[in-house]
Amino acid sequence: MTQRAPLPADLFDELCPSPLLPFRFGDKWAGMVLRCLDDGPRRFSELRVPLSRVTPKVLTQSLRGLEQNGFVSRTVHADPKLRVEYALTPLGRSVLEPLAAECRWVAEHWDELLDARDGGTSSTG
Repeated sequence: MTQRAPLPADLFDELCPSPLLPFRFGDKWAGMVLRCLDDGPRRFSELRVPLSRVTPKVLTQSLRGLEQNGFVSRTVHADPKLRVEYALTPLGRSVLEPLAAECRWVAEHWDELLDARDGGTSSTG
């Protein structure tokens, strides 16, 4: 088993822009799950560290959806004790760059998106 650095608890800041993303790969949390798997397979408990705001039930649903759509694989290891790991598939890895581009776009338009959400200035009028 390859030892990877633990995922930092603050990987996703409380002010994470994910709710502002205009496009989603799966559900609300899917993009963050994909980013967590960027550097290799992770166990459920490892994913829970940076995704602490997600309930275990919702994280499980997100992982299942990503698996059903071909973005994530689920592998059960029985040696020496039972453990399950989630990893990006080639399809899942291919979506990382578009996801990163979307995150860059959100960062560039953060204030405008927040203003629009708060009922700020409208482009119609």
